[in-house]
Amino acid sequence: MLIQFGATFIGPLILLLILIASSLRILREYDRGVVFQLGRFWKVKGPGLVILIPGIQQMVRVGLRVVVLDIPSQDVITRDNVSVKVNAVLYFRVVDPQRAIIQVENFLAATSQLAQTTLRAVLGKHELDALLSERERLNLDIQKILEAQTDAWGIKVTNVEIKHVDLNDTMIRAIARQAEAERERRAKVIHAEGELQASVKLSEAAEILARQPQAIQLRYLETLTVIAADKNSTIVFPLPLDIVGPLLQAMTKKAGA
Repeated sequence: MLIQFGATFIGPLILLLILIASSLRILREYDRGVVFQLGRFWKVKGPGLVILIPGIQQMVRVGLRVVVLDIPSQDVITRDNVSVKVNAVLYFRVVDPQRAIIQVENFLAATSQLAQTTLRAVLGKHELDALLSERERLNLDIQKILEAQTDAWGIKVTNVEIKHVDLNDTMIRAIARQAEAERERRAKVIHAEGELQASVKLSEAAEILARQPQAIQLRYLETLTVIAADKNSTIVFPLPLDIVGPLLQAMTKKAGA
């Protein structure tokens, strides 16, 4: 009789334990549960232990951690009609689990497709030089557009980074020639500026020497000192007339006396 009584309650007890186990959920610190009751949104619960009413309440788990999404290479035609392949990486996270589940069917796939189309649209408005040298500004432009469109989905775009810009061999050679020409242009400009500065200084020195004839004589003497330091057997140098003239006049007066 006792065995029959125990067997009678084993079945319902097992069923009760199964119902209790199916009604319990444990959510980690970075998870939230969007709970629906009879198909209608009820509450966002978690983290920790969540108790559901079996058959009446259902829960969808949503992660709040930052998601790193790789944007596949996109064929982009820049404003100056250059075809390139560009890929990027997108960082985003869910800030409103309710909207992320209710407003969009699959927020991960939707964000990926939106990022691809936005990448092509933004980069297509700029020239190749801007694409290669102004990546930070382009990253911010893409991020702002994505933030404006994903805000309704409860998603926050934290960062966008352009990873690679692939060019064909012809364009790479053209860029190399352009860079070489730019370096030559800068070298010529620097040389011309040096010549201009030197000519200005020489002009100023000539004006000073013209106002002070004694300075010319001192300059000659300094030049003779520099030449004498060299191991030359013969030195030929001109003498200015303002030095030779007084000597000739003195010799002429002496011979006349």
